[in-house]
Formats: sequence, structure tokens, C-alpha cells
Amino acid sequence: MIKIWINEKDAGQRLDKYLRKYLAKSTSGFLYKMLRKKNITLNGKKAAGNEMLQKKDEIILFLSDETILKFGGIVPKGGVYDGEGTSLLQKSPQEEQRLEMRSEQYQKAYEAFGMLEIIFENEHILVVDKPSGMLTQKASQEDLSLNEWLIGYLMEKGEVNKITLHTFKPSVCNRLDRNTSGLVLCGKTLAGSQKISALLKERTLRKYYCMYVKGNITKGAQIEGYLKKDRQANRVELCKDAEDEDASYIKTIYKPLKNYRNMTMLEVELVTGKTHQIRIHLASIGHPVLGDYKYGYLEFNDRYKKKYGVTTQLLHASRLEFPQMEGEWADLSGLVLTASNPKIFQMIDESSEM
Repeated sequence: MIKIWINEKDAGQRLDKYLRKYLAKSTSGFLYKMLRKKNITLNGKKAAGNEMLQKKDEIILFLSDETILKFGGIVPKGGVYDGEGTSLLQKSPQEEQRLEMRSEQYQKAYEAFGMLEIIFENEHILVVDKPSGMLTQKASQEDLSLNEWLIGYLMEKGEVNKITLHTFKPSVCNRLDRNTSGLVLCGKTLAGSQKISALLKERTLRKYYCMYVKGNITKGAQIEGYLKKDRQANRVELCKDAEDEDASYIKTIYKPLKNYRNMTMLEVELVTGKTHQIRIHLASIGHPVLGDYKYGYLEFNDRYKKKYGVTTQLLHASRLEFPQMEGEWADLSGLVLTASNPKIFQMIDESSEM
């Protein structure tokens, strides 16, 4: 038998979902059977599995150590698991090895990328300025990404460890393309991840990007349409209407910040957030993003490639504006976060003809 105390990182999720993380190799059928037979209880009572866990809730597993280890669980010394660094029993070498390998990867990512600029951080969320060329989430097992860096950073601070990561892993909440720089939202706790996800789904958290585009734009406007993704080619295309069941509605708002002889510095509000949305929308009106070799103009891009070494789209997630909020989220209410444009933006601005 072991006793589990729920901490704030794991609070806010259903009991059955938590159990599927703790006993990752078990089946849903096994878990519900154990709940029915009261071999798993919540706060000393029979549970159905759909209960929402709160901080300091008590789960008891009336299971043998062998069964818990078999299903990928942790057997703590003293029989109490609090998710805050409990030592493992030595009779679980496979689990020890797995957790050790993962923690080494997080530490490696933190060391590889160094200390990134953190724009905002509280107990639930973190907003970081991602540099161009860095993956938000890894594409293959060997990759190191911002997601691994985040956990490595929190491990360095002592806010998470290899044991707490067994049931909850902090993660990025919005994705930027590898070559897009700027603000990325991260959830440090489950409550933080859920709140950010809700704001993004409701479209109440406003996201702005800065870029250079071909040609002159003298007034702001908005573009609406439907987008379809070709996953094999990693491209998107615009559709005329929503008749195609694979098409998604997109909306982009833009305004000029500064005009040059042959281009414009533009600010774009990404109302919806679909793959390559900004790039395909601006290309569709004849103003592709500078450095965009997928949807843009070769001659225009090559000019700046030769002069400044621009080889990818110059897109920068420059500003986030939070809506009005109350209660435990009051410190985010109306918050505006900004990330300065990268040096390449400044170089182009200072040397381009007006």
C-alpha cells in the first residue's frame, strides 16, 4: 500500500487521468476495476475516477509494490508519495534508470542553450524569448528543444525534479516555427497550462508579430479565409470557402509600422493560430515576409540573403496582451509583455532606404 498526496502541480485534473500517468503501463479497465473494488480510494472514500483533484487530496493504492512497479508506478520509501522528491526504492532499477536518462536530457538542453531571456514568471506560468533556430518542441527523440530547456531550467531552480516529472511535466503552451523568434508561453503547473490553453482557445490572449514584407503597405487591414495543410510537403494553401472538411478558418490583422523604399515593417495580430498562417496570408496579397523562401519572392529574399545573411523568414513574436482576470490570476490581468526585435531587424532598419 502507498499513500499519494496531491500537490499544486498535479491539482486540477481528473483522478482517472492522474492514475493513468502514475501507473502508465496499466489499462483503463484495470484502473476502473481497482476503483470499483476500493483498491484505490480518494480521501478515504470510494471514487468513480471523474473527481477533480485538489491540492492535499489523498489517494491510497491498496496494491502490492510489485504491482505498482509492474505498471510503471513509483514505490516511495516510507510508503508516502508527495510528488516533491520522494526517493525511489532500489527494487525499481528500470524506473530509476528511465527517470535519470530523462533528467540528464533536460539538464543537457539547459546547458546547451544557456540562460534564455525570461520576460515574465510566476508560480504557474513562464514567458520566454525564444531565439530563431531553436525548436519549440522536439521533432525527433534526439532533439533538444525549448520544452527540454524549460524543464532543465526549473530543475536548476529546484522547482521540479525527476520524481515530480513522473506525473506532471511543465511544457510550452504555444508553438513557434523553428526559425520564428519571440515570446513563448509555458505552463509550470497543470493549472497554469490549463489557464493558458483556455485563453488561447477563447482568443482573449492577443498575440502580435513583427516582420518585414515586400512592397509598401500604407494602411492597416484584415484578411480572412480558410487554410488547408499539406503535411507531407509541410506547406499550406488557402481555400475559398469552408466546404473542404480539412480547411480551417483563419483571420489575420495587420498595420504598417514603417515604410522603406521597397518594403514595409509590419505588425500582425494573429487572431487564429494556424501553421504558416501569417506567411501564406501576406503572400496571398502580394506582400510576402522577408526571408520566406517557401511562399515568398526569390529575388527579394536573395538580395537580403547576400547583404545580411537572411536565409529564413524574419518573423518575431513581439507582444502578448492578457485580458482582464480576477482571483489567483489577477497578476496577469491586463498584462502586456514585449520582446525586443532581434539584432538582424535593427541592422536592416538602420541601413534600408526610406
